[in-house]
Amino acid sequence: MATATDTLFIIPARGGSKGIPGKNIKDFCGRPLIHYAIEQARQLGADSHVIVSTDSEEIAEVARATGLRVDYRRPDELGGDTTGSREVMLDVMDWADARGLKYDRICLLQPTSPLRTVDDIRRCLEAYSPELDMVVSTVESSTNPYYNCFEENDEGFLRISKGDGQFVRRQDAPKVWEYSGAVYVINPQSLRERPLGSFARRRGVEIDRARAVDLDTALDWIIAETVCRHSS
Repeated sequence: MATATDTLFIIPARGGSKGIPGKNIKDFCGRPLIHYAIEQARQLGADSHVIVSTDSEEIAEVARATGLRVDYRRPDELGGDTTGSREVMLDVMDWADARGLKYDRICLLQPTSPLRTVDDIRRCLEAYSPELDMVVSTVESSTNPYYNCFEENDEGFLRISKGDGQFVRRQDAPKVWEYSGAVYVINPQSLRERPLGSFARRRGVEIDRARAVDLDTALDWIIAETVCRHSS
């Protein structure tokens, strides 16, 4: 089994959020949002292997308030809202490689999932093996392409997305899953070779829906803080 220092934890936090301005350092239930991801990563790995990827000095300063050194700085060309996670992670990996850091897997922890637990992360790490491309946290999808997801045909009529549309109860349809956004454990070699969407060997680890909120809108924030206060 891999040890703590075999994992490179990457916490992506760009400064130009539009849906919730300044969200990565916005107060969430008494602490800056980014602190949750940092503290979780530090419980599972060495500080040297916990990398905050940001293009914002303000975010970097808030991150340093946890006691973590923030030496890496994301290049400006990777700071736009069209930059993908893969490009961000590859740049961090290049930086880590140049400094001799050893790791066998990447763990991406987005600050926007503050309700995930250390145990959620640990279960994803334990499910990972080098034969996989990625382990990702999932929840059962609230919509199902075999039951209540539809597409338009060439005539503009709705047809079921998958299957023949004969399921009359949701419970009878095959289960489908969606990424929760909380935890990604990635094979570094796979990441260097191809985009995440091209991974063929993906394994899901289900987490509780109440912890799977991904902060993207003001409503998401209200819901997540409500859940946080009622669960603490």
